[in-house]
Amino acid sequence: MTDASTPTRTATPTAVPPPSDGEKRTAPEDRRPTVRPRGRHLRARIGSVLKHAGLIAFGFVMLYPLLWMLASSFKPNALIFREPGLIPTDIDLSNYTDGWNALLHPFSHYLINSALVVLGSVLGNLLSCSLAAYAFARLEFRGKRLWFAIMLMSIMLPIHVVIVPQYVLFSQLEWINTFLPLIVPKILATDAFFIFLMVQFFRGIPRELDEAATIDGANHLRIYLQILLPLSMPALATTAIFTFIWTWNDFFSQLIFLTRPEMYTVPIALRTFVDSTGNSSWGSLFAMSIVSLIPVFIAFLFGQKYLVKGIATTGIK
Repeated sequence: MTDASTPTRTATPTAVPPPSDGEKRTAPEDRRPTVRPRGRHLRARIGSVLKHAGLIAFGFVMLYPLLWMLASSFKPNALIFREPGLIPTDIDLSNYTDGWNALLHPFSHYLINSALVVLGSVLGNLLSCSLAAYAFARLEFRGKRLWFAIMLMSIMLPIHVVIVPQYVLFSQLEWINTFLPLIVPKILATDAFFIFLMVQFFRGIPRELDEAATIDGANHLRIYLQILLPLSMPALATTAIFTFIWTWNDFFSQLIFLTRPEMYTVPIALRTFVDSTGNSSWGSLFAMSIVSLIPVFIAFLFGQKYLVKGIATTGIK
């Protein structure tokens, strides 16, 4: 036993000597190993380069037929299939001058014919399809869902099924060898795809705008002209661009309804360069094909942003 008079010994903490000047005071956070992202960034950069190289190679493969046709339009006929490369060894510009005047009329005559058909088709689709889409999107009438389903089913109907009844009808109306069989159906909203495209776009526009205009005394025609059409420019531009490209490149229906040479459009005129006996003027054909592609390229170049925006806004709500 210990005596109460003797003091008890308590453990005194030993002082930690301060670090010397050679030593560095480090915190626990500083002792963790640092991660160097250089390898990760390098792998990401290599992957990006490979991806872009693959896309460029794929794009070149897709554009190779067009580039080959462009190169062949500057070659003599004897060298077109003998030298399949893209760089012509002998440049011949006579294909463009000969092809322009090779047919019964100058090639500008057929360009004007196609321009008339395209202009009527574009205006007809913009007017009729937008009106039909407004009816399906904003109006309430008996059998609306049934008629909308029938309209969608007509998209799956191939043109070869209806071309014979159309020819009989237009022949009785004496419209053969005129542009009416190619333009009048567009005015009657026969392209159901564009109706569906505009219906989807109109449904994305808030109905509160229509209700506010109705309170102000606006009727359906004023709502259609002053509210929906200005807000539907992407869908209208998409309709115009697709109609332009499809009508400009249409060969089958134009071949059926246009049989006189003075009524030929660009696709039919290009077909006349090919002879069934083998005496085809390939150089003139390729040259005029390049000329016919210029309007399509210009339309797609200036309308690309509207095309992408129109498809994106009609597919996503």
